[in-house]
Amino acid sequence: MSQRKIEIWGARTNNLKSLDVEVARGQLVVFVGVSGSGKSSLVFDTIAAEAGYQLSETFPPFVRNRLPKWARPEVEQIDGLSPVVVIDQRRIGGNARSTVGTITDAWTYLRLLFSRLSTPQVGESNHFSFNDPAGMCTTCSGLGEVVVSAVDRFLDLDKSLKDGAILLPGFGNGGYWYSQYADIGTFDADTPLRDWTQTERDALLFGGEHAARLGTKFPKGYEGVVERFERIYLQTSDNLSDRKRETLARFTRSTVCPDCNGDRLNEASRTASVLGFTIGEMARLEINKLVELVTTVTDANVAPVVAALKARLDALITIGLGYLHLGRATTTLSGGEAQRIKTVKHLGSSLVEMLYIFDEPTVGLHPHDVASMTRLLQQLRDKGNSVLVVEHDPAVMADADQIIEIGPGAGDQGGTLVFQGTFAQLRQADTPTAAELSRHRPIKDRPRTPRGSITVTNATRNNLRNLTVNIPTEVMTVLTGVAGSGKSSLATELAARHQAIMIDQKPVTTNRRSTPITYTGIATPIRKLFARRNNVPASLFSANSDGACPDCNGLGVIYTDLAFMESQETVCETCQGRRFTPDVLRHTVDGLSIADVDELTITDAIHRLPDPAITKALRHLDDVGLGYLRLGQPLTTLSGGECQRVKIAKELGDPTSPTLYILDEPTTGLHLRDIDILLRALDNLVDHGNTVVVIEHNLDVIRQADWLIDLGPGAGRHGGQISYQGHVAGITNTATAQALNVATPA
Repeated sequence: MSQRKIEIWGARTNNLKSLDVEVARGQLVVFVGVSGSGKSSLVFDTIAAEAGYQLSETFPPFVRNRLPKWARPEVEQIDGLSPVVVIDQRRIGGNARSTVGTITDAWTYLRLLFSRLSTPQVGESNHFSFNDPAGMCTTCSGLGEVVVSAVDRFLDLDKSLKDGAILLPGFGNGGYWYSQYADIGTFDADTPLRDWTQTERDALLFGGEHAARLGTKFPKGYEGVVERFERIYLQTSDNLSDRKRETLARFTRSTVCPDCNGDRLNEASRTASVLGFTIGEMARLEINKLVELVTTVTDANVAPVVAALKARLDALITIGLGYLHLGRATTTLSGGEAQRIKTVKHLGSSLVEMLYIFDEPTVGLHPHDVASMTRLLQQLRDKGNSVLVVEHDPAVMADADQIIEIGPGAGDQGGTLVFQGTFAQLRQADTPTAAELSRHRPIKDRPRTPRGSITVTNATRNNLRNLTVNIPTEVMTVLTGVAGSGKSSLATELAARHQAIMIDQKPVTTNRRSTPITYTGIATPIRKLFARRNNVPASLFSANSDGACPDCNGLGVIYTDLAFMESQETVCETCQGRRFTPDVLRHTVDGLSIADVDELTITDAIHRLPDPAITKALRHLDDVGLGYLRLGQPLTTLSGGECQRVKIAKELGDPTSPTLYILDEPTTGLHLRDIDILLRALDNLVDHGNTVVVIEHNLDVIRQADWLIDLGPGAGRHGGQISYQGHVAGITNTATAQALNVATPA
């Protein structure tokens, strides 16, 4: 008889306090708690980590080294685990070749269909693959886009050559290429380029016939700025340095391939048709329309292919992504869309007794769409699986079989079991989550008055329908609408046309050595504080310098390369992971050694490290609700929502000129209790004269908007229009209005 519960004894991962808990198997269990309470430490870093570790241990070392690495958690014992599938919020890779069709395998079946039925016949299915030389367009190598020079960004017309009119690195005064233009006697190096003739500017940029038209003798082999730039940057295939990558990002843009027009395929493959459609045309159809089309194929020879393709498309529709098309690059998907696409792979699985773990599956979902996700979770459960969900959305809690709350607070104040039971029981409990479930934030009764507006005109990005909209300045505008309605497209268009700071959920850093200490720049003030208090050199307190443990070089761990086996990371026996020599650790500030500082939370450090340079840098992280983070915690361990709040904190520093800020769902990862902290941080930005635009589904944030722009009315081709714009109180007859009305007590 299979065990019907997961039993955990003595879990001590991160802030868990020797936690004992039993989690029912075969049920939908939702884990809740304030941000930083320890729920992710329990679900991901303990349950998922132990399940993943034990499964990987069943493989030979050579195979194990190629599997995902799982760090074994600090826990006395865990029983009742199954093979685990983790569906997190991370976007699906950064590969420009990955599309909705390829990631879901729907493209595989579509290629097979065309290889059997297309007119004219082209060949095997690989001839319809843009990742195979047999099918890819040779001009763009199957990418559908080519990189071209953004010539409009090359010059500052208000400057002369001597003043740096050519903005490209190495072309300005003193640069390597400067003399090739300023010193050849053809161009006036002292006159602003705006006062040049158009012919002179064209000769500078393009050379060739433009230079000949100028009628002036040019040096032999003269290259225009554009020609030289493209030879240096676009016609080289060597590994690019970070500096070259930055230059390319600044001075180039991607444009549709002129040969395949974005279809990615060679001429023969992109002109063959089935049912009067080429494969490129089918790839651009909404999935809702595509499934109707492919089901009209009646040839018995391809019936299994049609059935398999229809099953994939139906799964995407079921999960609320019918507005997408198979040609959509996965790099353009939101975190919520990416998470739902990952789940499609599991809908048709015949595996049972699996352990599925979801990280906030409602991220990116309008309240109108949440029911489709909870139905999916219940389907996975009903097939005989255990489904564990970390979530803050009350609608998901209401559909759970059981709720487990970890807390009561964050960091050291969390890590204990505060509730286990049904949603009805939770509403009657005395916990932070229960308190917030009974709370109601009203609609802002006095919205701020805009000081002006910025305009997006005739926007056609993705599904935007020639959209023109005014965004009020020096207020907080919230963009709402169902998933796929065009919110992110409008925000991206706004950022492209107006200088803006995008605060998204991408990782703050990829370096696991980066911590709040390094990110805020307080390492030097900390070392100086210890040096002043102890009358010794500051270099003693650097783990990269004089005071470092000689055996681990200040890392605190020893790495051992075991060839094809997984490399081992062990705590340094000499310093016991404290990174410094005993002589250094004897020096203290208010009883703290330099190693103890890493263990301080941000809130504790503000009170215990009496130095203005330290407290000022940390105060803003505390202001956005991240006071529970430890100073030595790697930033790579932060959630998407925490990363976004770290970026917000950085912007709360000394105000400069008014700026446009665009935030992508900043409530991701936030407990209901922490919404007020976020709203205060956004108010702080606006109070300093900035303009804040937020993409958001959280109703409490929507209610506090100064201005609302609701897109829709539906998703995909049914969206891309303004359904409503104005004060929140006036919205009617939209999905957002309905959600606000349902959530508002009578």
